[in-house]
Amino acid sequence: MSKSAKQQTSNSARRPTCKLANLTFSQHNLQNYADCPRRFQLRHLLGVVWPAEKAKQVDEWEKRARLGRRFHHLAQQHALGIPAERLETGIDDDDLRRWWHNFSAAPPRDLPTGLRRAEVSLSAPLEGYRLTARYDLLAADPGQRLVVVDWKIKQPPKNQYMLKKLQSIVYPYVLVKAGALFNGGQPVEPEQVTLIYWFADAPDDPLILAYDAARHAANDERLTTLIREIEARCEENNDAWPRTNETRICKYCRYRSLCNRGSTAGDLGALDQDPELEEDFDIDINQIAEIAF
Repeated sequence: MSKSAKQQTSNSARRPTCKLANLTFSQHNLQNYADCPRRFQLRHLLGVVWPAEKAKQVDEWEKRARLGRRFHHLAQQHALGIPAERLETGIDDDDLRRWWHNFSAAPPRDLPTGLRRAEVSLSAPLEGYRLTARYDLLAADPGQRLVVVDWKIKQPPKNQYMLKKLQSIVYPYVLVKAGALFNGGQPVEPEQVTLIYWFADAPDDPLILAYDAARHAANDERLTTLIREIEARCEENNDAWPRTNETRICKYCRYRSLCNRGSTAGDLGALDQDPELEEDFDIDINQIAEIAF
């Protein structure tokens, strides 16, 4: 093999092949891209496994992630009709017990009563791809209101921070696009939708985000721009996508040493999101019944 041919083979081996056709977009992977294009590339396109700690307190991280999943499961069972008192008998952790007491004493108020679904997924088309949202709780009075509730075990962050998160953009957007099944078969108007973040350690201080047509149009533009930008980077086929300039993010990224951004993990207490929501969920798109295409 000639030297030039060898060089071409080496270059092609280094260059990633974008697999966007098989990728379902979600608030999680879009947030990864918004935070750091390189992290999105490594995780969601190349599938690079890098064994680094997410936070200094590994045991505490894993515990909070486990408790977060248990809390979500308790809330799901409660939505299915199991009494809170009965569910409490199986709780063996003080933090989880406190969160569940808070949930029982101060659940989200004034939710629609027509129908309620826990851990429900919706999928909508966007730029030739699928954009998926999975809701902790969806409560609706068909033809009137549709409310999404998301359970959080972290202390409430600043409102402006939550407004900028892709979760606050994707969740109401997908519900408008794909929520007709929960609206009596009629298209969902943005003004019908509300997103509530309920905090287990601050149950009386939920963050309530109303939705409207102007915000929906802005969200459509933001999401479209993100996906087109990702497509453009794939077409350029660069060896490595740009790394974030916000180096504080790197402290909680398992790729930080791979990117020469340090080897020491950040402190869990300074993390601004729930551990159990950091990890993306595996999506089998064929199992999502409510798809608007």
